[in-house]
Amino acid sequence: MNPSAPRPEPPPLPALTRAEAEVLDAYLAVADLVGRINPTRSEHTYGALRAAQALVSRAAELRDALTLMHRRGESELHTATLAHALRVLDGERRTFRVTIPPQSPN
Repeated sequence: MNPSAPRPEPPPLPALTRAEAEVLDAYLAVADLVGRINPTRSEHTYGALRAAQALVSRAAELRDALTLMHRRGESELHTATLAHALRVLDGERRTFRVTIPPQSPN
């Protein structure tokens, strides 16, 4: 791979309300932390402990963003738009660590 070659442009992020963007940011932060806590993918207790400690504040941010949406009358989540945004934000890779890895054939 040529390091000086131009990188392809990422797909555009769909239009989101500020609250939707905050929900996605907080959701991905929570997913990142849960992935670090996942006992099937973590190797050290200290890193998992630090992630678990940080999870509390990130979950509160997610709750607050959803509360704001609800108070503003945004009663529906536009799942197709939010799923597209999550894909643009590398959500599939970031949520992968939350899953249990496949069983090895041993």
